[in-house]
Amino acid sequence: MFKKIAFIVLFTAGIAGGVFAQKDPKAKEVLDAVSQKYQSLAGMKATFEYAYSMAGESTPQVQVGEIAIKGEKYHLVLPEQGQEIFNNGKTVWTFINSGTYKEVTINNASDMEDELKPSSVYTIYKKGYNYKLLGEKSINGILTQEIELTAERTGEPFKKVILKVDKNRKDLLGWEITDDQGGVLKYTFKFVDTGIKLADDYFVFNPQKYGKVEIIDLR
Repeated sequence: MFKKIAFIVLFTAGIAGGVFAQKDPKAKEVLDAVSQKYQSLAGMKATFEYAYSMAGESTPQVQVGEIAIKGEKYHLVLPEQGQEIFNNGKTVWTFINSGTYKEVTINNASDMEDELKPSSVYTIYKKGYNYKLLGEKSINGILTQEIELTAERTGEPFKKVILKVDKNRKDLLGWEITDDQGGVLKYTFKFVDTGIKLADDYFVFNPQKYGKVEIIDLR
C-alpha cells in the first residue's frame, strides 16, 4: 500500500520527454522554496487524510494516517489498516496487526530503494521530472499554488502528480497522484508540527511494545 501513498509518501510518469519537456521557472521557484524549508527542519509530524479511487467509481472512503519524518527517516501509521512502517535509514520494519495476529517484516532500506519515501515529495522534481505552475486558488481560505509534475520517461508507475502549496508559508498542503492504472490517490495534511524534536529510536520498531509478534526477517 505504501507504494500507492506516501508519505509516503509520491510519483509521476506516462508522458514521454524530449522535444516537449517543460521546466517552468515559476514552478521551480515554488518547489525550491518548499524543498529548502523542509530540509531546514529538525523534524516534522503530521496527520493526514487520504483516499484512492478509480475513474467512474463512487465517492471513495476517506482514511486517516500519521507520519513523522526526520531527514530520510520516517514512521508511518495507518490505523484503519492496522499497519505501521518504521524506517531509520538503514532498516525498514513493516508491522501489521490484523486483530487476530501480529507480524513484522524486516528489510534492509537499501533493498527497497525503489519504494517511495515520504521525504521524496519534497525533492522528486529535481531529477527526471517536468513541472509547470497550473495557477492559484483559495482552498479553505488559504491562497494555494498548484504545480503539476510529469515524468520525462514512460513506463513509470505514476502518471501525474499535482502538488498543493501554501503560497505565503511555502508549506505543502497536499497532493494528488494519478497512477498507471488511472487511479487517483489524494492526500491532505490536516495538522502539521514542524517544531517537534524526534529521537532516533522513534523510527525503530521495538517488539517489546507490541507483545507477541511474528518476526519475518528478509535481510
